[in-house]
Amino acid sequence: MSRIAILGAGAWGTSLTISLARRGGHSLVLWSYDAALAEQIAETGENVTFLPGYTVPADVQVTTDLVGAVFEADIVLCVTPSEHMRGVFGKIAPVLTRDQIVVSATKGLEEKSLLRMSQVIASLTDNACGVLSGPSFAAEVAAGIPTAIVAAAAVPGVAMTIQREFSSPTLRLYTNDDVAGVELGGALKNVIALAAGVVHGLDLGYNAGAALITRGIAEITRLAVACGGRRQTLAGLSGIGDLVLTCTGSLSRNRTVGTELGKGRALKDILVDLDGKVAEGIRSTTAAMGLAARYGVEMPITEQMYAILHRGKSPKEAIRELMARPGRDE
Repeated sequence: MSRIAILGAGAWGTSLTISLARRGGHSLVLWSYDAALAEQIAETGENVTFLPGYTVPADVQVTTDLVGAVFEADIVLCVTPSEHMRGVFGKIAPVLTRDQIVVSATKGLEEKSLLRMSQVIASLTDNACGVLSGPSFAAEVAAGIPTAIVAAAAVPGVAMTIQREFSSPTLRLYTNDDVAGVELGGALKNVIALAAGVVHGLDLGYNAGAALITRGIAEITRLAVACGGRRQTLAGLSGIGDLVLTCTGSLSRNRTVGTELGKGRALKDILVDLDGKVAEGIRSTTAAMGLAARYGVEMPITEQMYAILHRGKSPKEAIRELMARPGRDE
């Protein structure tokens, strides 16, 4: 029996906990930064704040003791927001042992350093690290609806271990050794999802939405390849798969934020309505712009999304400028 520590009791962390518990064969501990949330989950068996309506089994240990959570864990699964990844690992790195596998399921980039989550972890610990990504709304995974995702790791055997330990009749895992491609696909699709939401909020129709998604994967792929990823990875689950889901699904937080922006609402007001939930695309847009500048990659959709988010640009004007760009080959 493997002991798995899940760090982060948001919707995705709670959903993965439920999936692992349903699969069986594991000893599970779920860590929450928020003591009130941990107490509520432990007492009611439900994460009312982030994933209402789904039961967290009673045999899952819920704790606020971060160091205690990872003690003697075989796998440490980190599902914290990207902005907190460095702080969390700064605290647990001294107590991790070399045989513990670390897995990041956070789809984001560190805003200032422009690092992927596995790079943040690698800067703080020598542990073998893998990543989870792919099209996976938390509520559907918690409900046991069939889902396919990808586990990526550079160290031989790590991705296969994650595949073996997380796979279940309702959660299918593929393996990949292209960590950069998988992580960038998962992070950058949130930026395009914001833009897809803007298109929806402006009521521009299906043609514009399809064009936005298609050109979005083109610029995601350009940047991922420049950063060392493989083009074929972005044609898989962590690229097109996750992009289509997040750009079209009503459960997508990033698409929801974009939709409200398209309707003319201010970002600060939209964030208040999220009630503590995170739309990673907002921070990832800034990081994507930094990476695009570093590698000399053209990312027109990301550029316009950044201007909407951080420079107060009108969504209508952003769309006009995208449509007025010089003609070119596809």
